[in-house]
Amino acid sequence: MSQKTALITGITGQDGAYLAQLLLSQGYHVCGLVPRRSTSEVNLVRLEWLGITKEVELVDGDLLDLSGLVRIVQRIQPDEVFNLGAQSFVKTSWDQPILTGQVSGLGAVNVLEALRLIKPDARYYQASTSEMYGLIQEPLQSEKTPFYPRSPYAAAKLYAHWMTVNYRESFDMYACSGILFNHESPLRGLEFVTRKVTDGVARIKKGLETELRLGNIDAKRDWGHARDYVKAMWLMLQQDQADDYVIATGRTTTVRDMCRIAFDYAGLNMEEHLVIDPAFFRPAEVDILLGDASKARAQLGWEAETSLEDMIKEMVEADLERLS
Repeated sequence: MSQKTALITGITGQDGAYLAQLLLSQGYHVCGLVPRRSTSEVNLVRLEWLGITKEVELVDGDLLDLSGLVRIVQRIQPDEVFNLGAQSFVKTSWDQPILTGQVSGLGAVNVLEALRLIKPDARYYQASTSEMYGLIQEPLQSEKTPFYPRSPYAAAKLYAHWMTVNYRESFDMYACSGILFNHESPLRGLEFVTRKVTDGVARIKKGLETELRLGNIDAKRDWGHARDYVKAMWLMLQQDQADDYVIATGRTTTVRDMCRIAFDYAGLNMEEHLVIDPAFFRPAEVDILLGDASKARAQLGWEAETSLEDMIKEMVEADLERLS
């Protein structure tokens, strides 16, 4: 059997790095799309953390450049394409709604169109998000729950999600979406609340800071480990039929309790260091998310393997190591 080739957009992000590691372990040739910017080098820190930088082929390209994507698909001839690239920070999407729509929404369609024109038999994965549920219409969110996006990011992702469905149904392409609930890891960016917490706790533990400033700590999220969740992405493209799946733990926890896990693990008193800052509140909050992944368990044989407690401890340990 010939070696499979996978193209990952967003390979330098948290999910892209873990997915690349997984695919390499499965014997794939892994190519990663990286947008070049004149003001900075490509950030390879996550690939370096996993020790796989030299094992992947990095390809210059941008989700906004359809002609470039067409040439890349023509040259690489990927068997599987994982579109993880996006402007994925919710708070920034209110400041940059047009850019977010172009990258996170239209960018996905550019990839789909390049595949339709050049490699229609390739299998395509779209990174959808639980943020699309927003103002939740059901207490437990499944593939059948109506969407109600509450941010420009969520709205852009919803457009990409439905366009994936449209390409599957209109052009008979193998195109599927994973509606992933929050998933974190030591590779998470510092702008995301879990990593902000574990980095802050590590800094306080090391005596570098005295306080951690957060916004709405009563919001509830369904948190899993990115390492578990990228396995679900891969499993979706190994099925006979393309479909969409919710990926979640089925457990929701407040930001407050997540913080407490981190502070307790470091032997610190949360009440002495945590400060609520109105500057970090969202214009429109998503109060609670809780996913129903029963379809993924039944059809993919997937389930989350890492508990929230173990994940937070792993993240705190990693941040302590970085600061050392």
